[in-house]
Amino acid sequence: MYALPTAIAVTGPDLVLPSPDRHTPSAAVLQSAVQSPRTYSLDQALTEMHTLIEHHGYVIALCPSSAPASVAQRLHAVRSVLESDRIAVVRSDLPPLGLAVLALQLRQLSICDFSPGVLASAARLLSHYIYAGALLGSVAKLDRVPVSLQSHAKSWLPGAQFAVLATPRPELTKVSGGDGTDLPGPGFATRLLYAPGKLAPGWVTDALAPAWHAQEVTEARLPGESARWWATGRLVEFAAAIPDISVLYQLVSSVRRDDCHWCGLELIGDRCAFCAAPLPPPSERPSQRTLAHGVTALPRGAT
Repeated sequence: MYALPTAIAVTGPDLVLPSPDRHTPSAAVLQSAVQSPRTYSLDQALTEMHTLIEHHGYVIALCPSSAPASVAQRLHAVRSVLESDRIAVVRSDLPPLGLAVLALQLRQLSICDFSPGVLASAARLLSHYIYAGALLGSVAKLDRVPVSLQSHAKSWLPGAQFAVLATPRPELTKVSGGDGTDLPGPGFATRLLYAPGKLAPGWVTDALAPAWHAQEVTEARLPGESARWWATGRLVEFAAAIPDISVLYQLVSSVRRDDCHWCGLELIGDRCAFCAAPLPPPSERPSQRTLAHGVTALPRGAT
């Protein structure tokens, strides 16, 4: 139905991980989000987005919740001026490396037979299966994950290190010795990516990866936003996620699909990612179309 894969757009070049194969397209880096409005005018931003729509039909723009308000405002302004229902602005609470992983998964799925509406709303579903965190040398200023007063006090001790999980469930534990089992990990096969900052990655590669039964461990470049997100440069960021496109495909295709009552696009979950219209109550919906596949139950709140 769609001549070219739906464009996956990101707000910075650090969110573009290398393609795992020659079939996976790259992501479009939105210069309107990278550059200041003083140097990149609204007209340029409109041209940039219009070109993506012309080439791909639909655009899914991933925007971190931690991004400055001006970034999200510019994206919504572009969408409004273009009066286009082909742009989905998807906000995410994932930390930088986790968001890069999500972008890669959507890029992989963009070449499958999913409609743009399903692909865009799949971002929320897939986020529940990304275990994103960091090894930190200090949690004194960390405000994105709950930190106890005791942990704050311990963070001032010389050599103290903390393992922090941001998603899917916030967790924090003090690292002692080579034990990596205190941080709850995924119960499914993953590829673990890690990006060193000013800490050595030994605990992540030698303790955490085996404890999480990671099938593959790969080093990545630390996103420029990571030090600000984690409130310290003394870190090693990591993210474990499903690498197999066939498993990702089965996961997304197993979820009930509905048609958005406002814009008509397909969706999974309870809200359209393109027009933001909520799904009506079950009593007001037309007959459902379901796809049955043998996939384990989804996390609470994933759909």
